[in-house]
Amino acid sequence: MEVTIITAEDFELFKAEFFSQFEKLAADLKELTAEKQKNKTFEYEGKRWIKSHQVQRLLGISPGTLQNLRINGTMPFTKIGGVIYYSQEDINSLMQRNMRIRKIQ
Repeated sequence: MEVTIITAEDFELFKAEFFSQFEKLAADLKELTAEKQKNKTFEYEGKRWIKSHQVQRLLGISPGTLQNLRINGTMPFTKIGGVIYYSQEDINSLMQRNMRIRKIQ
């Protein structure tokens, strides 16, 4: 059985290479995540469109609440092939219209 002695210098070289590779992997993962996020939304005629599940997460509402907002005309939407899209601009406008300011006495 062969014995290999690892010096502190060897360990420092290993550590530097390990963290270099780790940083590269982290950067690649960040790039892939950004690309995946970009693919979840798209722009058309200057508007950013997002899917229902993203709107639910953004506003913290249930699928039923979002459906009610569509039914009563509060939330404009576009449906293409069974997928419902919402304009980010319309969501921002809805939030602005429904903003309430509490007066402190």
